[in-house]
Amino acid sequence: MSLDRTDPEGAIAEAAEAYSNWGRWGEDDVLGTLNFLDEAKRREGMALGRRGVSFSLSQRFDMDGPQKGWRRRTNPVHTMLMTGTDAALGNQGSPHGIGGADDLITMPLQCSTQWDGLGHVFDHGKAWNGRDAQKVVTAEGDLVTGIEHMAPHVAGRGVLLDVGRVIGTDGELPDGFAITEEHLTATVDAHGVAVGRGDIALVRTGQLTRVRREGWGDYAGGPAPGLSFTTAGWLHRTEIAAIATDTWGFEVRPNEFEGAFQPLHQVVIPNMGLLIGEMWDLDVLAADCADDGVYEFWLTAAPLPITGAVGSPVNPIAVK
Repeated sequence: MSLDRTDPEGAIAEAAEAYSNWGRWGEDDVLGTLNFLDEAKRREGMALGRRGVSFSLSQRFDMDGPQKGWRRRTNPVHTMLMTGTDAALGNQGSPHGIGGADDLITMPLQCSTQWDGLGHVFDHGKAWNGRDAQKVVTAEGDLVTGIEHMAPHVAGRGVLLDVGRVIGTDGELPDGFAITEEHLTATVDAHGVAVGRGDIALVRTGQLTRVRREGWGDYAGGPAPGLSFTTAGWLHRTEIAAIATDTWGFEVRPNEFEGAFQPLHQVVIPNMGLLIGEMWDLDVLAADCADDGVYEFWLTAAPLPITGAVGSPVNPIAVK
């Protein structure tokens, strides 16, 4: 796909039509590309936990995260409701010396490692499967495609595509680097692994490695390596169930069109129905994959079943 960088509207419209999955799984569908992740694919994934070693792919949820308040996105605020001090001082009113601690967390659902739900992005007022956005997501939440519907399904064969190591320098891609289909294919070939129907693809750019070394900077919303708009065809053709990256916004930033904002999101979420993960921590897993040469694994990454949510925190677990 060639890009006319002055015409985001035209490119988005063309890609949305070419790669639409509207009606593919019926007019009532709420899962999108997760429909590709069937029982056979899940059994295939389960067989990959040969060593029994596990990796958490989540960043921490705390006040030291990357958020700077854009669109009210803040870092998590953790508050204790009961403490050991309360228990030791006998302030809890409990019998026979028992005490305890409770806590509370307040946070945007998209503030750290997370999934974008199907109600997260619209295209010209249309939500996933051609529904009217104003009838899908209201002040009461996503009434149709709330992320709770996905909670039982996000477990299967995961595949790491360490583009940072294969294409980058010292394991990292520079900010603004657009990952093309050719880069993805070269990485697949270098790893000796296949990516296809029902898989959950994890793309490591190395940006998270860099900001941990140099400071958060503009990690949240600023320049970043990421998928090129031109990968929409690859994302559709491979029939992957989901994809996640170690960056804030999944696609390359600045975006590849003048005056555009997240155009690939506009194609793949409301039109393709693709589940997207962002801000995943892939570094420890990537090091292990580089060491043993195995880039496939059992992956479980269920969103919290928050009724009506358009996104969810997640602690993905990869087992090799």
